[in-house]
Amino acid sequence: MEINVQPSSPPNYPPLRPSGLGGWLVLVQIGLIATLIQVSYQLINYNIPSFSQEYWGILASPQGEMYHPLWAPVIIFEAAANGVLLLLTVFTLILFYQKKALLPRMMIILYSVNLLIGIIDYVLVMNIPVASELEDGSSMRDLIRALFTCVIWTAYFRKSERVRYTFIR
Repeated sequence: MEINVQPSSPPNYPPLRPSGLGGWLVLVQIGLIATLIQVSYQLINYNIPSFSQEYWGILASPQGEMYHPLWAPVIIFEAAANGVLLLLTVFTLILFYQKKALLPRMMIILYSVNLLIGIIDYVLVMNIPVASELEDGSSMRDLIRALFTCVIWTAYFRKSERVRYTFIR
């Protein structure tokens, strides 16, 4: 009995592609968690107390010693904006860990909304004389940082192979 064994070709596996929550996505994950903590902290320690009689009376009441007509809209806008950012961040984190295909769009929306909120807040605050006098340049630095963050991560989420092969559900 003769056995004729012919060499078989090696199995044809698909090429390995980067996927999973590694690589640069680790930084995105850290950023989302840091944003969640920072926005929660701002809401609890600054935005909610701003509506107390003490602060509201000083800033937003016509009888207040630091009154300006824009303080009320600024206080309301900042609280609402931080509330929206908190909800967007939580929703984005859920999508991130579930590896949903919607995540890249949500990340771009989150970074864009953050930049837009920063621009609107900066313009409003700079129109209040007392606040603009106290500005030390940190608001402009934060705005520029938000712009670069938005541009860099938007490009990453649009072009990255890891993003394309990770968020597919």
